[in-house]
Amino acid sequence: MRRFCDDCATKYPVLLIHGMGFRDRKHLNYWGRIPRRLERHGAKIYYGGQDSAGSIESNAAAVAKRLNDVLELSGAEKVNIVAHSKGGLEARYIACTMGMADRIASITTVNTPHNGSRTVDALMKLPKPLVNAAGALTNLWFRILGDRTPDAGRAFLQFTTEEAERFNAENPTPGGVYCRSYGFKMKHPLSDITMTIPYLVVKRFDGENDGLLSERAVRWENFRGMYTSASGRGISHCDEVDMRRMRLTRKAPANEYEISDITEFYLGIVRELKEKGL
Repeated sequence: MRRFCDDCATKYPVLLIHGMGFRDRKHLNYWGRIPRRLERHGAKIYYGGQDSAGSIESNAAAVAKRLNDVLELSGAEKVNIVAHSKGGLEARYIACTMGMADRIASITTVNTPHNGSRTVDALMKLPKPLVNAAGALTNLWFRILGDRTPDAGRAFLQFTTEEAERFNAENPTPGGVYCRSYGFKMKHPLSDITMTIPYLVVKRFDGENDGLLSERAVRWENFRGMYTSASGRGISHCDEVDMRRMRLTRKAPANEYEISDITEFYLGIVRELKEKGL
């Protein structure tokens, strides 16, 4: 692969950890153009490879195994984790509960529900048979798609604010690991028509959001703020991982919180890791 430069050639390799609902596939990459763009700037990219709908615990076990494999393959002592959505919770669990912080140089989370979702709180109050049925159907679907141990019911519960409070107490910011968090938001319900209904529902319970999560939900260590696009549409949960495989807009950003192409955002966060010697 042709390199443009080495401004993302970090000391430690980058381990990308996906969120819920997708898997790391070669021909339908969860991260769109992002990995190739990073590699062309010198980054060494690996993937978590966990289930789509597993619990934090089961997915973390899979990612931890992958992390150790990456260290062996690369010869590095640590990895830089960049995690989207639920993947950020699994990264924290690996560092704290599983005691692997000494093998992690940094954790960067992108719209991760660190503080739980008030919308999920409301949904979990629906009749229990309905909630259980939704979990069972989700498990069946993702098992067909390749999950080994899907547990959507447990995963849904882990998105509640009560469970998030417990999780945060048990998994504080790991010492010796450079941590930071980022948030994104849509500018209006039609920013992404696939997220219009969820955006309106989440706004009712939790305020401005990316179609799934609000600023309150995603704030964590070294929070860098809420980002959006340079155009009038904003950035949705899907846009954050380049689901459309295209620029958000040709319009130039007016400030540091606006983005024209999501790949530029990831280049920026990896460049900073290199600058810090990580």
